[in-house]
Amino acid sequence: MSAFGEAIVYLNDPFNWTRRGGILELLGEHLAISVVAVLAAWVIAFPVAVALGASGRGGAAVVVVSNVSRAVPTLALLTLFAVSPIGFGNRATTIALTVFAIPPILANSYVGVRGVDADVREAARAMGMTRSQVIRRVDLPLALPLIMAGLRTATVQVVATASLAALVGGGGLGRLVRLGFGQQDYGLIIAGALLIAVLAVFTELVLVLLSWAVTPGPRRLPWAGRRADTAAVVPEPTAAGVPL
Repeated sequence: MSAFGEAIVYLNDPFNWTRRGGILELLGEHLAISVVAVLAAWVIAFPVAVALGASGRGGAAVVVVSNVSRAVPTLALLTLFAVSPIGFGNRATTIALTVFAIPPILANSYVGVRGVDADVREAARAMGMTRSQVIRRVDLPLALPLIMAGLRTATVQVVATASLAALVGGGGLGRLVRLGFGQQDYGLIIAGALLIAVLAVFTELVLVLLSWAVTPGPRRLPWAGRRADTAAVVPEPTAAGVPL
C-alpha cells in the first residue's frame, strides 16, 4: 500500500480520532493556540492601526514594524524562546505566532482607515459627530473590507504555522507529522499534513463568508455578480411601441 493509502486508512479509523492524544484532542490544541495568538495580535495591532490611520501619521513606522516582524522567522523565535525564561511548549508557540500575526493586521487596518476619503470625514464632522463617532461610524465601516482581509491573512497563516508547536514540545496537529518523521511512517506524515491543509482551507472559507456577511452595503454572492452585471437591459417602449 502506498503512503497516501496508509494516510487514508489512518484517517478513516475512528479510534485514531477519539483516543487520548488522538486527532480530536490535537485539533482542539491546534485551534486553541491559533485563536489565542490571533486574538492577542488583534488586541495589540488593531487599536494602534486605527489610531494612526485616523490621525494620518505613523505610516513609516507601520511599514518598518511590519517588515521587521515579517523578516523574523517563527522558527527562529521559537529557538530563542527555548533558551529564555519562556521555554518550550504552547506558550512559546503562542507568543511567536502572535508576533507573526501582527504585520498583516497592522498594515491592512492602517491602510484601510488611512484610505477613507477626507471629504467623507469632513461631512461627518459637519453633522456634529465627535472624533470617536467618526471612527466608529465612518472610518471602520468603510475600511472593513481591508481590515477583514488582514485578519483573514493573519488567521490562515497562524493556523498553518501552528504545527511548529510540535517542535518545541507543544501540542497541535503538528505532533502527527513529528511522530511520523520519528517513526519513518510516511502515511502518518501525509495524514497530519492533510489535516493541517484542510483546516487552513476551511478557516479561509469561513472567514471569507464572515467578511461577506459583515461588510456593509448590498450583499451579493461572488458568483452572482457576473450574472447580474451581464444581464440584458430591456428598453422601455415609447408611446408608439417602438424603443427609442
